[in-house]
Amino acid sequence: MCGILGLLLHDPSVDAAPEICEGLSLLQHRGQDACGIITCGPKGRFYQCKANGMVRDIFDANSISRLVGGMGVGHVRYPTAGSFNNAEAQPFYVNSPYGIVFAHNGNLINTSSLMQFMDHTAHRHINTASDSELLLNIFAYNLQQTGKFRINEEDIFTAIGGMMKQVKGAYACVAMLAGFGIIAFRDPNGIRPVGVATRKSGAGHDYIISSESVVADAGGFTDWQDVNPGEAVIITRNGISRRQIAPPATFAPDIFEFVYFARPDSVIDGISVYRSRMAMGDALADKVQAVLKEANIEIDVVIPVPDTSRVAALNLAQKLQLPYREGFIKNRYVGRTFIMPGQQMRKKNVRRKLNAMALEFVDKNVLIVDDSIVRGTTSKEIVQMAKDVGAKKVIVASCAPPIRYPNVYGIDMPSRKELVAHGRDDAEIASAIGADLVIFQTLPDLVDSVRQLKPSITNFDCSVFTGEYVTGGVDEEYLHHLESLRADNIRGKLNLSLGVLAGANGGVNGTGNDNEFRTRSSTPVNGSDDTVGLHNSWNTHS
Repeated sequence: MCGILGLLLHDPSVDAAPEICEGLSLLQHRGQDACGIITCGPKGRFYQCKANGMVRDIFDANSISRLVGGMGVGHVRYPTAGSFNNAEAQPFYVNSPYGIVFAHNGNLINTSSLMQFMDHTAHRHINTASDSELLLNIFAYNLQQTGKFRINEEDIFTAIGGMMKQVKGAYACVAMLAGFGIIAFRDPNGIRPVGVATRKSGAGHDYIISSESVVADAGGFTDWQDVNPGEAVIITRNGISRRQIAPPATFAPDIFEFVYFARPDSVIDGISVYRSRMAMGDALADKVQAVLKEANIEIDVVIPVPDTSRVAALNLAQKLQLPYREGFIKNRYVGRTFIMPGQQMRKKNVRRKLNAMALEFVDKNVLIVDDSIVRGTTSKEIVQMAKDVGAKKVIVASCAPPIRYPNVYGIDMPSRKELVAHGRDDAEIASAIGADLVIFQTLPDLVDSVRQLKPSITNFDCSVFTGEYVTGGVDEEYLHHLESLRADNIRGKLNLSLGVLAGANGGVNGTGNDNEFRTRSSTPVNGSDDTVGLHNSWNTHS
């Protein structure tokens, strides 16, 4: 999962970078692996700063001051396809045609055929394993087919239409054309979110594009509008143009945005994330009440796993007339464990992240409410923490159904063997995480919790629960390939082998050029050689 942001200021003499940086900090929950900003200044020149790390670590006053220009694109990333390579930090850039900057949230499912097209037809070089760079080059190829010295909005809409016919999967994207403007578009199924808002500025307007509405709210932007599935939006200083590009398809936003990923103060596709989580708690309360009655268990206290499950847990406790307590205290300076790279790191960081207060657990039957149970790593540690401080019984209630299938649309839970619910029933899951009982929300109740807030949306992507993929094109061969690419142990081997090669001055294609290899290696720190053709100002102090 990633966060994307585009900003165009009416006054080109005002730098957009400080505001983009603030916006990325509001999207930090969507990715903590890498971040980047590219701005466009006078005469269409691009200025770049990107690296592996958090927004607060990469962008200081010095690096932001070097990002000149009144429009720009930002990105926060955690890796799905690809690896942890520094060179895969976004936004990406190609100089031809016209100079394009690109940021992408999602995942493509037909990368193999697209790579063949790049090699055999487009003759464009893809420098990383990232499907985002591939998507950029597909867009660039279609734009190049105009053959024009200067392009117009019609040419851009046509190029996006050609790209949408070629690619399959989930994508919410923001692009920037040198000296022209910024562009947003969304896949025909609307799986990943993106929207646009405006702000009065002198005689004109500023425009923002973001994964979540909270960025627009914080910046004083109004009139937030989601980009429709299959729609493209072009923004210049002359105004905004919108067009439906792709033919109608099943509109299926990812329900996991509402369960976990999005901030509660965001509104996605007209649905309040906060209200949807309230409804999840109400629905889960009915299920909990029925299961506990059958099991003859009485609960003494309801405790949420901070932060995502708080809203649902409070509503559940109120409906069941049970005490609600904050039994786990969170260290806010440790990242979200779900999106941390590597199973061992996730295990270590659970106890660094949470501390159990014994007085809320001792001699009590505790109902712990969580948003979901994915790998089971966090849940197992949390259950053990509760028992370590004296809980009598620990029951875990999940706002989401059991996750038994991989996500292929940009959420890093691909390996079925990593999913604690895969191939297990509820009793076996409870045993695996050490709980006395586990209670899952039903899928119909989850869908209804979100859909009741906007009944016109009749479908959601629930593939992690059902194994049904709305785009089609996902078979066992593809899933096996994806798992082999993205499993934790493969990642570790990839990073280790690249580090060894880089240390030995290994080159690409036998060149022996360490700077050339640097774009593929996760070992060196980003510097001016890190992005082909575009200077990277990160860690530059002169």
